[in-house]
Amino acid sequence: MPHYHKLGTIPPKRHTQFRKENGDLYAEELFSTEGFSDAYSLLYHCHPPTVIQQISDPYSIAPKVAFSKQLKHRSFRGFDIAPHSDYLKSRVPVLVNNDCHISLAAPTQSATDYYYKNTDADEMLFIHEGSGTLKSCYGNIDFEYGDYLVIPRGTIYQLEFASENNRLFIVESFSPIIYPKRYVSANGQLLEHAPFCERDIKVPQNLETHDEKGEFQLMIKKQGMIYPYQYAYHPFDVVGWDGYHYPWGFSIHNFEPITGRVHQPPPVHQTFAARGFVVCSFVPRLFDYHPLAIPAPYNHSNIDSDEVLYYVDGDFMSRKSVSRGQITLHPGGIPHGPHPGTVEKSIGAKETHELAVMVDTFRPLQLTEAALQLEDPDYYLSWLDYAK
Repeated sequence: MPHYHKLGTIPPKRHTQFRKENGDLYAEELFSTEGFSDAYSLLYHCHPPTVIQQISDPYSIAPKVAFSKQLKHRSFRGFDIAPHSDYLKSRVPVLVNNDCHISLAAPTQSATDYYYKNTDADEMLFIHEGSGTLKSCYGNIDFEYGDYLVIPRGTIYQLEFASENNRLFIVESFSPIIYPKRYVSANGQLLEHAPFCERDIKVPQNLETHDEKGEFQLMIKKQGMIYPYQYAYHPFDVVGWDGYHYPWGFSIHNFEPITGRVHQPPPVHQTFAARGFVVCSFVPRLFDYHPLAIPAPYNHSNIDSDEVLYYVDGDFMSRKSVSRGQITLHPGGIPHGPHPGTVEKSIGAKETHELAVMVDTFRPLQLTEAALQLEDPDYYLSWLDYAK
C-alpha cells in the first residue's frame, strides 16, 4: 500500500481543536482499517459526514451464479459487454468467489448525479480503454489507458470520463489489496528487487473542497445490495487530510519485467496481493537468453488455483486467435499449456509485446449467468489440433 501522504490544511496535533475562520470546529473523521489496528487516515470536514436526509429502498445487484462448480477450460469475449450510460449499471460480474468478484464494464458517461461507496471490498479498476479523473474526498487522480486504480473500501468516489469509449476490468477484493510482501522492507519501503517503486505510484492531488449544502445522492454497496442515501452536505467537503489510507494508481506500463536465461514462472509478474488471490501484469519484455531456451510457457497443472487471464493488447506467443478484452479461465485440477504449434514457433524469438492482467485465485471461481452469454463454448477444444 502507499506511504504517508497529506493534502490541504490540517492541525499540528491530531484529535485537537481545528477551527474555521468563523470559529466553528471542523469535523474530524478517522478512516481506519481492521478497527484501529492497521492503516488509517484522518480527514477534516467542513461538516459532519453523518447528516442524512433520506434513505430510499435498497435493491440487489448480487451476481447471479449460473453454476457453482465446474471443471473446464473456458474463454469469454469481454468486449461483448454492452456499453451503458450509467457507471454502476455498466458493471457486470462474470467470475466470483468469497475472496473476489471479477467484473467487466463499459460506461459511456461520467457519474455526475450520484457518488458511490463500496463498503465490503477494495476495488481495483484496470483502465483498458478511456481516460479521465478519479475524484474523492482525498483529491483527484488522473487516469489513462493501462492504469490500475486501487480504491480502498469505504471510499466515496466518482469517475469522470473524458469520452464515451471506456472499458474497465474490475476486481473487488474482500480483503485489502497490498504490495506482495517480498517486495517490501520491514519499514514498508519497496525494495530494490521490486518491479516498481514509490515514484511509480499515483497519489491524490488537487484537493477540491466543496463546502456545499444541498441534496447529495450516495449509492452505498453492502452485501450485494445498493442502499441509496441522501446527505445534506457534499461528501467532498474535506479541507485537509493525512495518513496511509487513500486511493492510488499504478500504470501497468511502469511495471519492470523480471527476465532470465530460461522461462520465468508467473510469480515474477506479480503486482498486487490479497487474501485468496494475486494479480499479475504481463508486459512487453525480452525473452529468455539461454541458447536452448523455449520462450513459450511450459504446461502447468493448476492444482491449487484458478487462473484468469485478461488479454489487453499485443501478440501472445502461447495462444492462437486472442482478441482484446478476451478472458480465459483455466480451473484448478487440470493442466493447461501453450496451444499446438506455438512452442516451436516461439523458439528463437527475442521479445514479446503482450500486455495482460492475470488473477490467480486459491479458491474456485463461480461463473455468472452473464459470463455464459460471453462464452466461446469450443475453447476447451483448442488443443485438439495436436492429435490430428
